[in-house]
Amino acid sequence: MNTKQKRLVILGAAESGVGAALLGKQRGWDVFVTDAGTIKEQFRKDLLAHGIDFEEGGHTIEKILNADCLVKSPGIPEKAPVMKQVRAAGIEVCSEIEFGYRYKGDSKIIAITGSNGKSTTTKLTFHLLSKAGYDVAMVGNIGYSFARQIAEKPCEWYVIEVSSFQLDDIHTFRPEVAILLNITPDHLDRYNYQFENYIASKFRIAKNQVAGDCFVVNQDDPVIKNYLLTHSVNSKIIYFTMNENNTENEGGYINNERMFIKLGDEKSDMSIHDLGLIGKHNQYNSMAAGIAARIAGLRKDKIREYFVGFEGLEHRLEFVATIRGVTFINDSKATNVNSVWYALESMKKPTILILGGQDKGNDYTEIMALVREKVKAIVCLGVDNTPIIDAFGNMIETIVETKTAEEAVMAAYSLADNGDAVLLAPACASFDRFKNYEDRGAQFKEAVRNL
Repeated sequence: MNTKQKRLVILGAAESGVGAALLGKQRGWDVFVTDAGTIKEQFRKDLLAHGIDFEEGGHTIEKILNADCLVKSPGIPEKAPVMKQVRAAGIEVCSEIEFGYRYKGDSKIIAITGSNGKSTTTKLTFHLLSKAGYDVAMVGNIGYSFARQIAEKPCEWYVIEVSSFQLDDIHTFRPEVAILLNITPDHLDRYNYQFENYIASKFRIAKNQVAGDCFVVNQDDPVIKNYLLTHSVNSKIIYFTMNENNTENEGGYINNERMFIKLGDEKSDMSIHDLGLIGKHNQYNSMAAGIAARIAGLRKDKIREYFVGFEGLEHRLEFVATIRGVTFINDSKATNVNSVWYALESMKKPTILILGGQDKGNDYTEIMALVREKVKAIVCLGVDNTPIIDAFGNMIETIVETKTAEEAVMAAYSLADNGDAVLLAPACASFDRFKNYEDRGAQFKEAVRNL
């Protein structure tokens, strides 16, 4: 008896969508990919090579509404007209991580989310496991999509960076280890400007966990702490904290400039100065990664060994150069105010701060005290810098407006004295003047090298 081939429709032909298409095709689905924009050449080649039907430059609605399952790109909001029609038709919608999860076999998952620090913690956790010889892949928002990895090179372990958008459309996705780093207001335009909707979305990472799973969370984050007062999870909660009095509990803590990780009866410690990453936020990230590695079975002496020498992410508090006594730091990935708080908190020198870009309705109150304490001048790098000038005009005597990364670097350098630092931490999206935050960071580094 012939059973009808099930139809998988994918909205959006970037890395996650094409990854899901490849996995769907491999597993016997009738796959159709549709993108309202232009499909990049690399993804077009993937689709053609695997004989996957696709369209671009618009959606043929009849070809979408006959889907058994629809995988949508994380970037497509629910208010998009095509999504309203899909929802009205009652079609199952799932995210790419959900679709991948259904084919992951016996592999194990460490999933990491948070408003800030996801990429660094993901890379660090992957680094610890891969150095220890694990069969592990780093997927999700960083690198390959989860679904593509399963289709092309399945592994025993996956370290997945997941965004709230990806978590919104999970149904069965269940990581053995879930990490929640922090929650601060971000992407509120996608959540009807309701912070509680965004919080609930982040907590979905633990939604399907069971008693044997671990939920690793930041005990010092007030939003996380308050949510857990009124909501329960099924998994075992393991905290990490800067609270030096947490010495009896399982988890991670900092005491006398040493990082401790305790699981069961085993406790390990190392100097925070051996971590290779600067800033208090990276101590949080390191505790989370270290706990995940211990849960995954790494020996404590190996974790300590592998922490040393780990290099952070490009565009995330990245040292660029010191030129005539002025240190340049690239934190182009700091696209929200909370990220800038972390960046400034880690600065030990008088700082010229390069701010600005596509403003997301930023409230700069959170960084006022640090700006007053550490920043001697602000260089604006946005099309409309009014919000920055309004926020800091009465506090910072020198605020300069620039149009390019090169101009911003020149202006900052001219304002800096020997022993100062220039920090690119924009607090804004980059799309007003750059392709993305990587492009902004690359142009900043190029301008520094040309000084």
